[in-house]
Amino acid sequence: MTDFQREIIALLPRLRRLARALAANVSDADDLVQLTVERALERAGQWRPGSRLDSWMFRIMKNAWIDETRGRVRQSRIFAPEEEREHVGTDGSGAMHARLELRDVEAAMGRLPEDQRVAVALVLVEGMSYREAAEVLQVPEGTLTSRLVRGRAALMSQLQETPQ
Repeated sequence: MTDFQREIIALLPRLRRLARALAANVSDADDLVQLTVERALERAGQWRPGSRLDSWMFRIMKNAWIDETRGRVRQSRIFAPEEEREHVGTDGSGAMHARLELRDVEAAMGRLPEDQRVAVALVLVEGMSYREAAEVLQVPEGTLTSRLVRGRAALMSQLQETPQ
């Protein structure tokens, strides 16, 4: 296994988090991660050693998601049907509360416009700097900042309205 392949493997959890922010369900997110890794491996020669692999991979994912959403016919085509909850069998109240909060946050993220959702995911979830996220999205930093401010405000508003 090459160093490049090992670095991609190390990025899988972060790629999955971004994919979950982009996609409506777990199956779509997993498919998006797989597509991103396939494209990265096919185009390994295009990556410049010394540059940030995570930014390069996030850009591939963003472009793959755009390609996928453009190719979908809204009502007749989906990746997979809605699945049952993926976590079964835990009965602790703390775990239940955490899952409910996560569900509320995921639902609130899902209601954001895509440009705001991706900005929030890159900066707040992935911890990228504004400059790095702007590069991934190929937008000016001011545009990213505006999307992030609107996304944060919408999330806070939605989460405050959620019954606790």
